Amino acid sequence: MQAAETLSSPAMLQIHPGSLKFGGTALVSLCMEAARTSKVPISVHLDHSTSASAIQQALSAGMTSVMADGSPLPYTENLTFTKQMTELAHSKGAAVEAEIGRISGSEDGMTVEEKEALMTDPDQAVEFVAATKVDFLAVTIGNVHGEYKSKPRLDFPRLVRIRKNIDIPLVLHGASGLPPEMISKSIELGVCKFNVNTEVRQAYVQNLKKDLSTSKSPDLVDLMQNAISAMQEVISEKIQLFGSVGKAHLHESPYASMLAGQRM
Repeated sequence: MQAAETLSSPAMLQIHPGSLKFGGTALVSLCMEAARTSKVPISVHLDHSTSASAIQQALSAGMTSVMADGSPLPYTENLTFTKQMTELAHSKGAAVEAEIGRISGSEDGMTVEEKEALMTDPDQAVEFVAATKVDFLAVTIGNVHGEYKSKPRLDFPRLVRIRKNIDIPLVLHGASGLPPEMISKSIELGVCKFNVNTEVRQAYVQNLKKDLSTSKSPDLVDLMQNAISAMQEVISEKIQLFGSVGKAHLHESPYASMLAGQRM
């Protein structure tokens, strides 16, 4: 949030289901209060939730953006789960992200056919969005969670086909490690939201390890401040790469107002 405020950029603060389970509604309340008092629009979003109860918990706690992730399920079950969660979220005035295709944790040992089988089918995507009424869609075009073990390869022709017939914002998970030219191309072809976790987490952990190894009696506050600064540096680079510097004022637009619903 400090990085977003410094660069006058809107941003999304995402809570993983594991974090929600660990911190409960107290964590949600803390994040939402921080977003509410921020100088820029900040949305608090539940990421990758495969659990109806977790989504219900997040919505009951006041979150206005959730990801109903049925991608581990067969397509028809994913569609049914997502439709049910979207109806629930919309009844509470919340927006929903969903995923079609399956983002892998790595590409190790996978054949070309196996990789393609995990990718978003453009025709299915059209049917899925129409049936579920989701607000934004996470696509799989060769992106992976975690570190890329080899040079990233994104299927941009597939993204073009998806964008051609879908008019809602598209999301790209696994943005850590993607080169700037791929990010720029993705934005050009309709991606509006990037998920970045690995690089931010690595900056935190590596800085913490360095400080612990060089200080005989480290101060906990100093440790945290230094680690946060390392994270902030990475986030600032991403904000500039994504092109949202100076765009906090765009929260007046309908889509940005939806993302910043906690501020209303």
